Amino acid sequence: MTATVSTLNRCLAIGRTVSSTRLSWCVRKFHALSQGNGKIVLCSQKRSMYRQFVDQAAKTMASFAGKDKDLIFRQLLEYKSFTYTYLLADPDTKEAILIDPVLETVDRDVKIVKDMGLKLLYGVNTHVHADHITGTGLIKEKIPECRSAISAAGKAKADVQLHEGDKVKFGRYEIEARSTPGHTNGCMTFVFHEKGMVFTGDAILIKGCGRTDFQEGNSATLYDSVHKKILSLPDHFCLYPAHDYTGQMVTTVAEEKQLNPRLTKSREEFIKIMSNLNLPYPKQIDKALPANLLCGIQP
Repeated sequence: MTATVSTLNRCLAIGRTVSSTRLSWCVRKFHALSQGNGKIVLCSQKRSMYRQFVDQAAKTMASFAGKDKDLIFRQLLEYKSFTYTYLLADPDTKEAILIDPVLETVDRDVKIVKDMGLKLLYGVNTHVHADHITGTGLIKEKIPECRSAISAAGKAKADVQLHEGDKVKFGRYEIEARSTPGHTNGCMTFVFHEKGMVFTGDAILIKGCGRTDFQEGNSATLYDSVHKKILSLPDHFCLYPAHDYTGQMVTTVAEEKQLNPRLTKSREEFIKIMSNLNLPYPKQIDKALPANLLCGIQP
């Protein structure tokens, strides 16, 4: 019994870090008792529900790890700029997209695509980055059928110029492009409604947001964009940012609405906070911006 309780407590601990409507439903249905020490006390009548809970938790964790049967998903890190690249694919058609690839990790990304037998349709950028050079241009050289995509408002070279409401399709799936300017004019957030996943670029980070002190940045615009286009989504939707510098991987709409130290403030307070950040000049901006305006090909 001690081992059983320990296993359940570990499942619950994982559940607290990963938003999932399925996992939350199973927790509610479990009807377990919580004592003062926070441990779960099981009774014999609940054993079948316990098994259901563990099974559902395992399925939820598998989905989070990118092993869902009907979706291939990988969250990949470039450790120099702490940039996340996201691979999404339909396992039946093998059609795939990459969001925010980085030049230094192109070989890794291409290898994953080829090892998994995927057909990479698009290399999508959430905006014209200032802290790294996009890998889209080099990926197109290695996988000629891949097309680049970025917001038309960013004024960058790409095969596909995206606008508000456009859909990027791969296999049976599609992600919706939402214009979320403020960090830059061309920032876009991509919403995967079917899976409750949102790829936010630098518009909103985990308990933070993108800076607004350069590259067409505007704090008031960013505040409006995030609240109207991202935090208006269902609470359980998972938010996947372009960067994280603390080792975190994902957050949720509900968490950011409650805990984001900047975006929970009033619009006026947010503008004041952003104007007093005094952040250092981005190390790679002079090299990255010209290249990224040309799809990652250095001029």
